[in-house]
Amino acid sequence: MLRINLNDTIAAIATPIGEGGIGIVRLSGAEALSIADKIFVSRGGATPSGYETYTTHYGWIVSQLASLPVSQLNRTTGQPDNRPTDVIDEVILTIMRAPKSYTMEDVVEINCHGGIVPLKKVLELVLGLGARIADPGEFTKRAFLNGRIDLAQAEAVLDVIKAKTEKGLEFALLQLGGRISGYINELKEKLLDMKVHLEAAVDFPEEELSVYTLKEIKTGLAGIKKEMENFLKSFDSGRIIREGINCVICGRANVGKSSLMNELLKEERVIVTPIPGTTRDAISEYINIGGIPLNIVDTAGISKTQDPLEKEGIRRSRLWLDRADLVLFMMDANSEFSDEDKEIIESIRGKEIICVINKIDLKRRLDINASGLERYFGRMVPVAEISVLKKLNLEALLKNISDKIWKGEVSASDYNILTNARHRDSVLKALDFVEEAILSLEEFRAEEMVTISLNEAIAALGEITGASASEEVLERIFSQFCVGK
Repeated sequence: MLRINLNDTIAAIATPIGEGGIGIVRLSGAEALSIADKIFVSRGGATPSGYETYTTHYGWIVSQLASLPVSQLNRTTGQPDNRPTDVIDEVILTIMRAPKSYTMEDVVEINCHGGIVPLKKVLELVLGLGARIADPGEFTKRAFLNGRIDLAQAEAVLDVIKAKTEKGLEFALLQLGGRISGYINELKEKLLDMKVHLEAAVDFPEEELSVYTLKEIKTGLAGIKKEMENFLKSFDSGRIIREGINCVICGRANVGKSSLMNELLKEERVIVTPIPGTTRDAISEYINIGGIPLNIVDTAGISKTQDPLEKEGIRRSRLWLDRADLVLFMMDANSEFSDEDKEIIESIRGKEIICVINKIDLKRRLDINASGLERYFGRMVPVAEISVLKKLNLEALLKNISDKIWKGEVSASDYNILTNARHRDSVLKALDFVEEAILSLEEFRAEEMVTISLNEAIAALGEITGASASEEVLERIFSQFCVGK
């Protein structure tokens, strides 16, 4: 289990650093309320340790609580104003008492003005009174260690923060709500049930107990195996939902790659000129197509050149092509099919490809059709004929992209989708042990061999929810969080 002192009170700035309307300093731990007592002065005079949970209070953070309030008439109300001296900031303070808080500890959130100076001064003040700076993800780590959420739900917190589309957010929220954890626990229960029946069948063969036969246990394990295999098949779709895909626009110089990039982004992101070689480096931006985050990459035109800058741009283009999940191979309808086109096709033949023929508003000089392209690619590829300048057939191109990356409509409410690579690895490990158990039954091995395999399968699934995850895994997960979460 993670080596962490839960007796410490931790603090951190929980909002992005910079200028903004509001910034939050968050405290969690046994001393959170007593620290707040020492620095917060309310208009009514009560102290944070006396406040009820889930309440917010207006007041000031002061550097020295011993400073007496200055009684003077408020110019607006005519009533005495108890604004103290030594004020660091005017704030709203929120109290959340254990165990009904994010960390299941006493939590205090100080809503300051969103500048770096007041936030830094408030944080330094609470650290000087006994809190320590939180480690990355330590608030969520405490929520996990204190039993409020499991490890899969903790990872979902990060997925919610990083979600790039509504569909990605939808699946992250389902995981945060325990959807995946519940399904994993169901699989564990099924395996445990098989193990219990196996032990009963072997230990009490003459007793009239309601237990499965060895044949029924093998059939049950085969059903669990099939269920795991179907779950693993969902990973490709799940990875796309969570991470998106790299979609690289490639082609020789001046076929309209940058113009297409700008049109897809609906902004002038890339410089466009009639001069070949204008784009010298790959430029990437995210767009949302059908709920999928698409990292669209405009690359330098691939051509033969002696210009050192163009050569470097082409080298980087090829690196992006190596990482591409989908390639938009662009050709110019106003130009003949060239040796450069053939060389590019040869370099991308193994990729998922959509062939995009641009400039169909001009006189057609491209002397190759879909069947000709099939000969060069070695298979049929979708072809989209467009004009970026005249905005012709762009919707059809977007549909081609969506169809290529998203086969069929997947609804979060209807499916258990595997979105996390760590979870996939654990399910794969569990599947191997289930197959071992089935093989042991088929070969009439000792019952202990089957039991060991089932225990290992249950432990592998437990890695997903944190029931049996190693300290190294936990550290790696929580190190990805920002300090204030």
